[in-house]
Amino acid sequence: MRKMSIWEKDGFFICIDKQYLDLPRIHQFLSEESYWVPGISFEVVKKSIENSSICFGVYEGNPVEGNADQVGFARTVSDFYRFGWIMDVFILEEYRGKGLSKWLMEIVTEQSELRNVAKLMLATNDAHGLYTQYGFKKIENRDLYMERKK
Repeated sequence: MRKMSIWEKDGFFICIDKQYLDLPRIHQFLSEESYWVPGISFEVVKKSIENSSICFGVYEGNPVEGNADQVGFARTVSDFYRFGWIMDVFILEEYRGKGLSKWLMEIVTEQSELRNVAKLMLATNDAHGLYTQYGFKKIENRDLYMERKK
């Protein structure tokens, strides 16, 4: 079982304890507002979170104290040594412009158990500027990579 970690900054909190995640809010954003999984079912979101290595909830207020609203999210799949994949990263629109995306990426890449993973990867259509600040760059040898879609 993973040790609970929580970070605080200016009244916002990031917590990796899955019990505090607001699954309906995450599902609503992913299914209705994201470009990458429009229409995704609640059950698929729930299962993907259950089977992820670490999920990061971003909250206004402290989720442990029970007075928090979830305003952002990211989830990861990793072996914690060689490889990790970061996905489903978002901050609700009304909370953008407060530095929460940058803070979330700082926690994910520099302060969590993922900080020493040899290769972290992600995919984005529109946030290259954010991710390059944390060492991400275009894949150099794209011909090496393959994918299988269903």
